[in-house]
Amino acid sequence: MALPLVESLTYDQAGIRTNLIENASGGKDLYMEGIFIQGGVKNQNQRVYPVNEIARACNAIAEKIKTGYSVLGEADHPDDLQVNLDRVSHMITNMYMNENNGIGKLKILPTPMGNIVKTLLESGVKLGVSSRGSGNVNESGGVSDFEIVTVDIVAQPSAPNAYPKAIYERVMNSNRRGALIDVATAVRHDDRAQKYLKEEVLRFINNLKK
Repeated sequence: MALPLVESLTYDQAGIRTNLIENASGGKDLYMEGIFIQGGVKNQNQRVYPVNEIARACNAIAEKIKTGYSVLGEADHPDDLQVNLDRVSHMITNMYMNENNGIGKLKILPTPMGNIVKTLLESGVKLGVSSRGSGNVNESGGVSDFEIVTVDIVAQPSAPNAYPKAIYERVMNSNRRGALIDVATAVRHDDRAQKYLKEEVLRFINNLKK
């Protein structure tokens, strides 16, 4: 039976690059690009993803994108493989192999969570990525029958694989979460709300440090 497999990479491990690309309407879209999953090495979860497994999974995602399928991801990542539309922040636009690693590119969407990610990036916050998929793991940690479901954006871990989950739990319990989501939602329909979003996100980050 295939198991849920989640692997997190920090900003530095993923080699994340962000760039603005002008769109057809004259505006600019924000993208993140870097290593989405590493192959051939034992990771922090003591698992090894063979390069051929990663290549097959990346090709499957690339084929979905090519045929018009939208591969959506979330800000922070949940405990299962379900993509929750109310937490979608981005769309994966490309995946391919570069030597042993699966490289990906994602586009930040103008959703409430996407606006939060955008504000964090523009404020200089370094964000990492977390792949979500399924597969079989043998006794030595080797992965087979691997399938990528999506790649999420996560806070840079301060400890292996623990920080993204801890951030998610604190977001759910924070008394500023409601205000933050309300502002992010308003930005979609009211340009005047944009100036308040950055302030709310920064206050939220300060609360997490307490």
